[in-house]
Amino acid sequence: MPSIEILSGTVLLQINVPTYDTDGVLEKIRKDRGYSYEDEITCSEACLPDYANKLKSFFTEHLHTDEEIRLVMDGSGYFDVRNGPDDAWVRIEVVAGDLIIIPSGIYHRFTLDAKNYIKAKRYFVGEPVWLPYNRPADDMDCRKDYLKRLEVGFAA
Repeated sequence: MPSIEILSGTVLLQINVPTYDTDGVLEKIRKDRGYSYEDEITCSEACLPDYANKLKSFFTEHLHTDEEIRLVMDGSGYFDVRNGPDDAWVRIEVVAGDLIIIPSGIYHRFTLDAKNYIKAKRYFVGEPVWLPYNRPADDMDCRKDYLKRLEVGFAA
């Protein structure tokens, strides 16, 4: 299974959307990483309540105490993540079949592309917690842990 390790520790995997629920690939990833809860989000003006404010929130630079895991089922968008020591943005386009795993403690943001539509499955370890902590949040333990992992390098 091809994998792209981004300098930030972000992982991008390709999943076959038509067979994801029967081929065992996603099931193995979920089991190996402990993802026990899933739901689905559709981001479009027609489907997402308070659309403009939600998009503004997604695009505000923030971090989470847990990994952010998304499997794009349809549509497309961009995750911007901070690149290690120089703190530059790295833009990652996500399209149908992309499973992106953003490590806890990394500053990132999300935006839709010109199509203004994405449908994605969200995965969590245990009960879902999606609390963004806007920058600056450098005193948080998850941020300190992330910086330590960044210093020694991320394993593929």
